[in-house]
Amino acid sequence: MSFTPDTVGALQSAAELVNAVEPPVTLTTVADLEAFFRRHGYTGRHDRTADELAAVLALAPRLRALLLADRDAVAPLVNAMLADVGAVPRLVRHEHEDWHLHAVDDDAPLADRILAETAMAMVDVVRADEHSRLDVCADAGCSGVVLDLSRNRSRRYCSVTCTNRNAQAAHRARRAGAA
Repeated sequence: MSFTPDTVGALQSAAELVNAVEPPVTLTTVADLEAFFRRHGYTGRHDRTADELAAVLALAPRLRALLLADRDAVAPLVNAMLADVGAVPRLVRHEHEDWHLHAVDDDAPLADRILAETAMAMVDVVRADEHSRLDVCADAGCSGVVLDLSRNRSRRYCSVTCTNRNAQAAHRARRAGAA
């Protein structure tokens, strides 16, 4: 699997956004959105308002459906998302990133850019037949999205928290069995 850096970034951003609205909710303030914007290297318009935060958070269910859709169900979702934002893909280059695709103008609302970039990333996932890289967290009490970019496809949990919780539970079960 060798996705381009912009595809990896869009998938990571989308997975984080989807998981940020699952308990414990981690994206609740404009400041949280600012940190998300910077962490994922977004460029272009960023209003830093409560309305922008609400629009970005409103994407989560739609992105979740896209990330977890099977291969045949992805195409209509991607096509609808790209149509909704009036996508016109174009090559761009930034100071710290070589040529890559943007599907909407830099002055489009952040929510539209996130939607377009995620849809474009899913085009690469479909074309590479890499849907097995996306799944639901293996933790019984969690419904987070897992993006597995590991070489051996071994990631099962959406976060370090879920990984540690399950490792501790397995450790306690082994100790109880040994006793």
